[in-house]
Amino acid sequence: MTQHFPTPSLQTRLPAVGTTIFTRMSQLAAEHGAVNLGQGFPDFDCDPALVELVSEAMRAGHNQYPPMTGAAPLRLAIAAKIASLYGHQYDANTEITVTAGATEALTTAILCCVHPGDEVIVIEPAYDSYLPAIALAGGVPVRVAMELGQHGYSVPWARIAAAVTGKTRLIVINTPHNPTGTILRTADIAALAEIVRGTDIMLLSDEVYEHMVYDGVRHESLCRHPELAARSFIVSSFGKTYHVTGWKVGYVAAPAALTAEFRKVHQYNVFSVNTPMQHGLASHMASPQPYLELPAFYQRKRDLFRAGLAGSRFTLLPADGTYFQCVRYDAISHDKEAQFAQWLTSEIKVAAIPVSAFYAEGQESGVVRFCFAKQDATLELALARLRAV
Repeated sequence: MTQHFPTPSLQTRLPAVGTTIFTRMSQLAAEHGAVNLGQGFPDFDCDPALVELVSEAMRAGHNQYPPMTGAAPLRLAIAAKIASLYGHQYDANTEITVTAGATEALTTAILCCVHPGDEVIVIEPAYDSYLPAIALAGGVPVRVAMELGQHGYSVPWARIAAAVTGKTRLIVINTPHNPTGTILRTADIAALAEIVRGTDIMLLSDEVYEHMVYDGVRHESLCRHPELAARSFIVSSFGKTYHVTGWKVGYVAAPAALTAEFRKVHQYNVFSVNTPMQHGLASHMASPQPYLELPAFYQRKRDLFRAGLAGSRFTLLPADGTYFQCVRYDAISHDKEAQFAQWLTSEIKVAAIPVSAFYAEGQESGVVRFCFAKQDATLELALARLRAV
């Protein structure tokens, strides 16, 4: 007779966390045979040359642990790219760290600098990993909602300034912004600098969509601005840049003092990142063309998607960056966003993400988000169904 032993009870560290909206909507899309414009990943392959470079790295014997900080050729390539694009010189040895994707980078940055009771300002709607990471660090999130007006979303800098207290340790910035597709511009950078000037507040800048800024506008990386770079962790993602989201390779650039603390946590979190992929990426970065051409590549898809919805009952919001398009649906339905997204998926056979899922308290704005990082045929099929709504 088998003896059964009780499992000890476990008090959750993340009581507010369940299955993510991205997982739920992707499952619903699969169940209903819907075109999945919900979760943010491409449905097309990366450059075959990149796969071959990774294979070459494997054959060359790059299959054991790399340095905890990242393979030296990749850190050098990252530093050279940042210097070329944004004019900021990071030391590849002491200021660049390769991470297991951007989410690990974001979580590690928060864990290394936020202590119990520290306040962290988060701008909502916000990527869903920020708040759980703050909770794990024992920090106190201070949420400030973006304003949604006739011309789309904007950051209310006066309200962010008012949210700063003596306990504020970190402000989380995301540009280009997921889910809204907005970008920070010169005036935004000036407002941010004014807020943190003369304080010990650090900045965590999520810039994973750095190469998806459209209409000839430049990406305002915080590292362009020395005053801000001196207090910033800059995060980016090879998955987004090279269409390999499943590889989970990203990086953090930060001043040496911040990097030293970041690496203390990183080494006991994941320690290091897939070796042959690092060497393959380093070789691929010898040519800047893939990321220099990315804005035009995705702008064409954005324009195709926007043109396809122009005559529909959806109202297009501005999409200045990322590969996401937000739309209002008030001319179609007054349902809550999650309910409307489920209806779109099950009945119209196109999956979307409710923007309310990016707010801790589910703020409703009558907006859903589509991902246009898809093959043209995928987008055309989705557009035909959406125009029929």
